[in-house]
Amino acid sequence: MRKYIKRLKARISLNKKQVITYSILRTLVILTAVRCIFTRNYESLAICILSLILFLLPSLFEQLLKIEIPPVFQMIIYVFIYAAEILGEVNKYYTAIPGWDTMLHTINGFLCAAIGFSLFNILNRGSKSMQLSPFYLAIVAFCFSMTVGVIWEFIEFTFDQVFLLDMQKDFIVSNIGSVTLDESKTQTPVRIYDITKTIIETKNGDTYVVDGGYLDIGIIDTMKDLIVNFVGALVFSVIGYFYEAKHKAKSLAKDLLIEPLTEDAIKEYDDDIEKSVNSKGIRNIHDSGGYGCQRGHHQR
Repeated sequence: MRKYIKRLKARISLNKKQVITYSILRTLVILTAVRCIFTRNYESLAICILSLILFLLPSLFEQLLKIEIPPVFQMIIYVFIYAAEILGEVNKYYTAIPGWDTMLHTINGFLCAAIGFSLFNILNRGSKSMQLSPFYLAIVAFCFSMTVGVIWEFIEFTFDQVFLLDMQKDFIVSNIGSVTLDESKTQTPVRIYDITKTIIETKNGDTYVVDGGYLDIGIIDTMKDLIVNFVGALVFSVIGYFYEAKHKAKSLAKDLLIEPLTEDAIKEYDDDIEKSVNSKGIRNIHDSGGYGCQRGHHQR
């Protein structure tokens, strides 16, 4: 297991900027974990351990699937994991900083569209019987990203209903329209404006006061997340379309598209990693660029 993890770290060391980003974020996570041990916050400690495992997943997928995830994409993934798990969950940025969750869902929509575009682009290149147009690839990438976003909202809803975790964050609203309050039972919405206070009473006599309005349970947060996921997915789909249609040499899409490795690249890739694993320390095999750029399988 130790050698296997070392091998994954060696894959990360293929790019200088990537290894710097990985090292800094891993160090910050470890320091946060130490702080959690001293404060006996074992739930946050578990999140730190999970984050360290997630940092290794891109390289693990590269090794298992024989693909190249661009260094820029991997660095964005590292930052995203740190921002979501350590800053968001452990340091409570989700509640302390307005818009933090919105920002991450927007980025998630963008990245998932890049993954969807890559997957179908690889399948499209390998198919002899069917060639998809750039517009169709963009549509598929957009739909892939939105599907991932919807599935995540399903997960949040399930955990909220079963464990009452409030993953779908509550919002306080001052105006509502409700057919439930319609005494005539004609489904005419009763509109209530300028709500200043909501009082919640439980069966055992506990009372909770919501100042400023009515407590919305999840629906606003869910729709907001899906809307910003839509925006992120749409932005990458447009970028991916022009990259594929115009064959642009310089494009943000090129730095985010996953590529399959050729057999020769895989062999040389594994040989260099094996040398790195067997050396005294993990060294940088290349100062910049991934193996795909070195082997030339990115050429269009």
